[in-house]
Amino acid sequence: MKPRDMALFALVALLILGTGYLQSWNAALNILNMGLISAIMALGVNMQWGYAGLFNVGVMGFVALGGLGAVLVAMPPVGESWSAGGLRVLFALGIGVGVIVGAIQLWRRMARGALRGLAMVVWLVAGFFVFRAVFDPAVAAIEAVNPAATGYLGGLGLPVLFGWPVGALLAAGAAWVIGKTALGLRSDYLAIATLGIAEIVIAVLKNEEWLTRGVKNVIGIPRPVPYEVDLQADPGFVERAAGFGLDPVTASTLYVKLLYAGLFAIVLIALIWLSQMALRSPWGRMMRAIRDNEVAAEAMGKDVKARHLQIFILGSAVCGLAGAMMITLDSQLTPASYQPLRFTFLVWVMVIVGGSGNNFGAVLGGFLIWFLWVQVEPFGAFLMEVLTSGMAADSALRAHLLDSVAHMRLLTMGVILLLVLRFSPRGLIPER
Repeated sequence: MKPRDMALFALVALLILGTGYLQSWNAALNILNMGLISAIMALGVNMQWGYAGLFNVGVMGFVALGGLGAVLVAMPPVGESWSAGGLRVLFALGIGVGVIVGAIQLWRRMARGALRGLAMVVWLVAGFFVFRAVFDPAVAAIEAVNPAATGYLGGLGLPVLFGWPVGALLAAGAAWVIGKTALGLRSDYLAIATLGIAEIVIAVLKNEEWLTRGVKNVIGIPRPVPYEVDLQADPGFVERAAGFGLDPVTASTLYVKLLYAGLFAIVLIALIWLSQMALRSPWGRMMRAIRDNEVAAEAMGKDVKARHLQIFILGSAVCGLAGAMMITLDSQLTPASYQPLRFTFLVWVMVIVGGSGNNFGAVLGGFLIWFLWVQVEPFGAFLMEVLTSGMAADSALRAHLLDSVAHMRLLTMGVILLLVLRFSPRGLIPER
């Protein structure tokens, strides 16, 4: 990296350290951990847009699938739910897959004409009713099992770290299905398609309680680090905390967050190294050639659609990995918190501000934009308090200004984006 790039990273580090000194180290570590996850999301989007020019605005759908992967791997299975209808649900899903495969074979084997269309309609309608006849009673039986605490099938009960690659694989599988149908579309239509599919994924997570408990949320997801209460009950840890002048509660909270930061940093460093190696390879040069001029690349014998599908799957898998990590940090899956338009916009701001096409730029944008997203609102509240301190307590203008603090985040993101596009249109660390 150039000295200027290193200085930008040093500035972000100083901002986080300053948060620790001026506010609390707990807040600083929260920003650091979510900054690491945001940087990984930004890397995934940068692969799709910066390497290949694919405009994907369905980022939150792939992030949500990553979170689902962590739940399916780490949560213990609910034996009563499996007994009530687990096997019937699996049988129904098998019927659904069979209907789809049968429809594909029917379409391929029958000659074109009205008869083929009629046969397809009859097959799909009949298959739908058979699927629902098996699926609906099984789901009702599962969701009736202690709905306040379980009401779903649970997972495999494996270590949660195994859920990270599974979350990435789930996102990659969804990306393959989407890419096979949508990557032939023009960029604006691809954006609409990915946004719509992300909404469908999140709607499924919100409504299929047998799988994710829906809006009731899955809580208590196992962690790869110790629990604070266990550390506080350990005499050795309490003694070491006292040596640093910390009480056990504060020390345990900081220690757990530092362990999370270490895990997330290992993943981020590995992804940066792999991304840089790929970008500098002949494959990376081919991807950028396709991005810059698809017609010329295709004339040179490159399979543009296949390469687009490849990078779309890779970028989505990275976003799914970030989603699994985020669920692990929160120890809960809350489908209602996935807001495609709001947080997809935030990840795109990270990539654009940091520098599209540059992996280090995407990482910088992830840290910087997340820091601003967290800190702008409290700073805005302080600023408005200062500006309105001389106004009367019942002033309508004062009340309006104080109420506007809630909108400071989106306003600030928009202003930053405009400033960067005006004075550094290729981002803070532009592509070389």
